Amino acid sequence: MPLVSMNEFLPQAKANKFAVGQFNMNNLEFAQAITEAAKELNSPFIFGVSEGALKYMGIEYTVAIAEAAAKQSGLPIALHLDHGSTFEVAMKCIRAGFSSVMFDGSHHSFEDNIRLTKEVVKAAHAMGVSVEGELGTIGGVEDDISVDAEHASLAKPEEAIRFYEETGVDCLAIAVGTAHGMYAGEPNIHFDIIEKVASAIPVPIVLHGGSGVPDEMLRNSIAAGVGKINVNTENQVALTQTIRDVLNADAKVYDPRKYLVPARKAMVEVVKSKIKIFGSENQA
Repeated sequence: MPLVSMNEFLPQAKANKFAVGQFNMNNLEFAQAITEAAKELNSPFIFGVSEGALKYMGIEYTVAIAEAAAKQSGLPIALHLDHGSTFEVAMKCIRAGFSSVMFDGSHHSFEDNIRLTKEVVKAAHAMGVSVEGELGTIGGVEDDISVDAEHASLAKPEEAIRFYEETGVDCLAIAVGTAHGMYAGEPNIHFDIIEKVASAIPVPIVLHGGSGVPDEMLRNSIAAGVGKINVNTENQVALTQTIRDVLNADAKVYDPRKYLVPARKAMVEVVKSKIKIFGSENQA
């Protein structure tokens, strides 16, 4: 089937209390592993593609790989721009064939974030493309979250509700205590913020920084109203560690397939485990 917008499955996720995984696509092996896992478990999913990954893969290759995955698997798959920085980048992705985009205006003022996100929503919705917005600042890759630093960047529920009402985004990422990358300590997720916002708006909350979050915290986040969870670092770690193990075990290996095949298998297991935790198995 063709690529679909996130509106093909996010309303169902919100209503039935499960989450759909966004798994970042960094190359062909990532795409193959994610699709294989989702096909085995009959789960919808989202290919997340950052601007950095777009530069690395090229937008034409990116779209072609995602379209091939959707056609081969028959699953509802969204191709989603992750942390799009400008209106222009979002429109470029839509014109190239992306079925969903995120506009990350979290580093702008609250009013400017609303204004800029509204522009993306208006254009994207006219073309049947879903939009994710973001409010609050999510921590960096190596940060061990401390309470003081975390509270400084948390989304305010009343602002998040107003942000949705004025922009009409299809899902909303709010800073609730998670961080991008792996955690040096355990995250302190503010489930009360998730619940307060999710109960007031008709679209799901997005949890960024899903790698390394304890399983029970993920389940509690979904129960509170999260319907989309982003995972990238755990797949990167699984791939890299497997390649490292293969090469360390045999210095004569030079055929990339000899280390990329087991690396791909390692990522399949990561994605399968997340799909089961998220509750999206058999929801395609």
